[in-house]
Amino acid sequence: MHQRYSRPIVLSGLLLINLLSASRAQFTPTAADSAKGGPADLGKMWTFDTPPTAYFQKTYNFTPDANWFNETRLAALRFADYCSASFVSANGLVMTNHHCARESGTGVQRKGEDLNATGFYAKTLTEERKVDGLFVDQLVSIEDITSRVQTAMGQAGSEEDKLQAREKTFDDIKKEYETKAAWKGLQLQTITFYNGGRYALYGFKRYNDVRLVFMPELQLGFFGGDYDNFTYPRYALDCSFFRVYDNGKPLQTKHFFKFNPNGVRDGEPIFVVGNPGRTERLKTVAELEFDRDLQTPATIELLKNRSKALQAYNATAKNDSILNEIFSYENSIKAISGQLAGLRDPYLMARKANFEKQFQAAATAKNLPADQLQTWNRLADNTAKLRTLFKDATYLAPNDRTVGMLLPFAALLVQYGQLATQRPQDAERARGLVIAPVIKNKQVEEAYLAAHLTEAQAGLGNDDPYVKAALNGKTPAEAAAYLLKNTRLTDPAFVSDLATRGGMINDSSDPMLVLARIGFPRYIQAAQQAQQLSQEQEVLRGQLGRMLYAVYGAAVPPDATFSLRINDGVVKSYDYNGTKAPIITTFAGLYDRSYSFAGQSAWSLPARWKNPPAALLNQPMCFISTNDIIGGNSGSPMINKNREAVGLVFDGNIESLPGEFIFVPTANRSISVHAGGMVAAMRYIYKADRLVGELTGK
Repeated sequence: MHQRYSRPIVLSGLLLINLLSASRAQFTPTAADSAKGGPADLGKMWTFDTPPTAYFQKTYNFTPDANWFNETRLAALRFADYCSASFVSANGLVMTNHHCARESGTGVQRKGEDLNATGFYAKTLTEERKVDGLFVDQLVSIEDITSRVQTAMGQAGSEEDKLQAREKTFDDIKKEYETKAAWKGLQLQTITFYNGGRYALYGFKRYNDVRLVFMPELQLGFFGGDYDNFTYPRYALDCSFFRVYDNGKPLQTKHFFKFNPNGVRDGEPIFVVGNPGRTERLKTVAELEFDRDLQTPATIELLKNRSKALQAYNATAKNDSILNEIFSYENSIKAISGQLAGLRDPYLMARKANFEKQFQAAATAKNLPADQLQTWNRLADNTAKLRTLFKDATYLAPNDRTVGMLLPFAALLVQYGQLATQRPQDAERARGLVIAPVIKNKQVEEAYLAAHLTEAQAGLGNDDPYVKAALNGKTPAEAAAYLLKNTRLTDPAFVSDLATRGGMINDSSDPMLVLARIGFPRYIQAAQQAQQLSQEQEVLRGQLGRMLYAVYGAAVPPDATFSLRINDGVVKSYDYNGTKAPIITTFAGLYDRSYSFAGQSAWSLPARWKNPPAALLNQPMCFISTNDIIGGNSGSPMINKNREAVGLVFDGNIESLPGEFIFVPTANRSISVHAGGMVAAMRYIYKADRLVGELTGK
């Protein structure tokens, strides 16, 4: 399952994680691949602002015109704010992944139903179920706003002023365009390319009436579970279908990808249209080394510990929403572990270093300003300073998503106590916000706190004052139990008394408050410095992006920003595990894998799948191509030169995981559900004749 995209979640001053970004595993160079590195390492995520017409012509002898790109763009969709999708019929039928739709699909189940176990198919239009809160966005307008934004930033002084000027300009532009006739009613979003080298305003038409049409069982949509995640050969029916309604009727649209279930050919050019979430391929070597040495290992450890806590809880709770969260954690652990392996690969890092030298030489040859040519050195200096702040900004962060509710509340009380001492009137106005938290799940609260103390002990060391105070000779698990048993911060009367006499907080012997008084000031000091450095880094990265565009122009695509892209590749095998991967897998392989594991849980099959008709077994199920994808591309249609949907992207292989920071296509493969496989499953297993007829036109 390729990760869904979500915006980065700030877990501490430095520790940014993207639970839906992809990553990369160990890569072994071959004679077919240059070890030198170069602009091609930045990938193939082309924008619709500057379509790669000449590149497609040169590479594939295929010259799409403006209408081809426009029709492609209008048939593509953004599924909520985390996945991709597309129109696949004239009647508003929408295709996306099962793992994108799982929460939306199960959200419409009724009393007595278990759609994870049974799947869903609406035999008639009236049976299609509206998903409350779900929307899809269609990109209909694009405007280049680069000059206006860069001018505003250039007139500002400090890095903070530049960022504020950028945000103000974004707001001004959106307010201005909201009044333009052609943009009225659209969802407006400013898009950053090349870290600030280019900017655009996108206008989306939003459809809010979206109804579930078809969703397979979880066992088919996520067949193989986390074991098979990021692997190939693959057997997963990771697809779902919805329908957009307009004024209570199915939307009539001219812009859609016709289904072509007849297959793909070896070597055939193929195009993915979707919204890749985030890549950081323009990062400098110094920044990547920071990720390799500090940030990424800490992120993995944090995710493992929280997943373990939720799994222990869910062993008895059996809660679907917790299960989805566990899936997300496990998916991210595997993905980010692959990224770490890539960061530790000397060959890949050498490629990055070589490209950096090439880029610097090209920028110098182009006679770019001297202050710009110092950007790499300034980024390296700032990164060195961030290293010194990492421990306090990470291991002392009072974040309720990682340490539980009580320690962050204790930190809030410490702030309130300082306010009460320094500005009593302000504290009086804020008193109503000081309310004892209600711990709904003590098991998870204790497990999260124990995980935090374990990480603090490993990261800060046993001699650190915070660690000494927290553990006091106990193990992290024992200390967490002690802290929760002896704190009174869940007692409303105690907390109310503290709020009334704010100065008491500074002297209270409550163990949570004692701990917060030691750790929180250190965190604040480190986080404030880190924030200032991060602002400087953001401006410097923008300067680097402007240089990249000045040197290479649109011949090099920008990093992914969860904005609509088109990327190209070919259907192609690759060598793996001492053999060769088939370009296509079949349903026969699905049954072989299930039987080989004796139907164990990850590879079990629902009852309706147990006795398949013989005609199903040789039907294609999944296939591979060299396309450049990442989290957010989940749900993207695979189309051919005729703009026909031939597949649906849902994952990458293990070799593709370093895609966060470099694209090396030798063994990188995207994995898609075959269009013919979707039709075959609907025809032979689900008897979804209405849907088959709509997709195939028969």
